[in-house]
Amino acid sequence: MNRAWIAHSRGLVGAILGGALGFYTFRWLYDQNFYGLVVPGAFLGLGCGLLAGKPSTARGIACGLAGIVLAIYTEWRFWPFENDTSFLYFCTHISQLKPVTLLMTGIGGAMAYWLGKDSGPLRLKPSPPATPTAAEPRSSD
Repeated sequence: MNRAWIAHSRGLVGAILGGALGFYTFRWLYDQNFYGLVVPGAFLGLGCGLLAGKPSTARGIACGLAGIVLAIYTEWRFWPFENDTSFLYFCTHISQLKPVTLLMTGIGGAMAYWLGKDSGPLRLKPSPPATPTAAEPRSSD
């Protein structure tokens, strides 16, 4: 199995764990009377990026879309429409949600993309200095 598939597999595991943690963190925030719909998507992207270990724009796009879907699912679980509580009905009537809900869903998706495309703190490590080759003269300070 090549390294890219290993990185994507680890990223998928991280996204699942991060998404679940984000959903339950949202529930905890809701119990504290806060509305943090950005949290599930952001945690999904963070978990994916941290475990992947290798940057990937395609993985970031997948995380962004998954973050939006997770935010929609989270909103539905807590506030389904009164006249029909099915998820399909909710998805077909998303335009009726409050603007702040749509804004937070979009921000959560953007954060999932941004955090999922990079490899988290692994990208922050400085690269090792280049060693001079035989053709390059060494400078004597």
